[in-house]
Amino acid sequence: MKCVVTGAAGFIGSHLCERLLESGHEVTGIDCFVPYYPKPFKERNLTGLKPRPHFRFLSADLRTDSLAEATDGAEVIYHLAAMPGLEKSWTDFDGYQSCNVTATQRLLEAVRKSPSLKRFVYGSTSSVYGKFASGDETMPTRPVSPYGVTKLAGEHLAKAYLDTFGTPVVALRFFSVYGPRQRPDMAYNIFIRALLTGEPITIFGDGEQVRGNTFVLDCASAVMAAAEAKIGEIYNVGGGEAVSIREVLAKLERISGKRFTVNHQAARAGDQKSTLADTTKLRTELNWEPKTPLDAGLKAQFEWQANGG
Repeated sequence: MKCVVTGAAGFIGSHLCERLLESGHEVTGIDCFVPYYPKPFKERNLTGLKPRPHFRFLSADLRTDSLAEATDGAEVIYHLAAMPGLEKSWTDFDGYQSCNVTATQRLLEAVRKSPSLKRFVYGSTSSVYGKFASGDETMPTRPVSPYGVTKLAGEHLAKAYLDTFGTPVVALRFFSVYGPRQRPDMAYNIFIRALLTGEPITIFGDGEQVRGNTFVLDCASAVMAAAEAKIGEIYNVGGGEAVSIREVLAKLERISGKRFTVNHQAARAGDQKSTLADTTKLRTELNWEPKTPLDAGLKAQFEWQANGG
């Protein structure tokens, strides 16, 4: 199939591109290198992709550039491009609105008359549920950060295009994805980097916040599977193992043989207290199963960072 992956140079997007190519698909990757974190991190994610014969990379901004060339003939669009992160969304709402809402609307508009499009897969987040996100897809959506608000708005836009124009949309809500290539601002990357450098870490709140963790390759498999999902459906994507921040720190200490120096600060505005995806729907309808235990996934990320990742 001819696939388009937005956010192709990012954490999940680069892994998805690799999996699609390994499965024999043609892939057009799009990224505009929004300076949320340094461009060289993303450029490294593309080094193994660019030489491949069935991969084409386009540096394009979904908010402003023409999308006709990128989307021409696409059979599946995997829309993963977004401005991520809870805390920064309080101080840069215009950036989050443009990257997460305007960009999504322009991409949907670009393909709404496409005769070739079979699925438009929208990458959303557990943050749409709010402070407590433990359950299935029927949980009420009550985002408590501008980031969550803009991602939920993207879901509503996708549904509007389905209801009005028949655009074949599917939405996936990701829960705490981790693993090699994780963004440098994300918690596990920060924790591992501190162990490697001997720097202290800051824990916001009491450290008892619980996260259901999803290894990035399991996440990429779920995104691929969504190309066969029933149009209009929403799926939670999670690895099924919930641990507190304190427990993660203990696991990383065992993996590394090193000890953390921990400073504590007050909880941040918009932080989630507990998340754990009920993925029954994804498992039942798309025959998907997470394959990577948390300990193995953390070890893989630690080794990637220790080797210069």
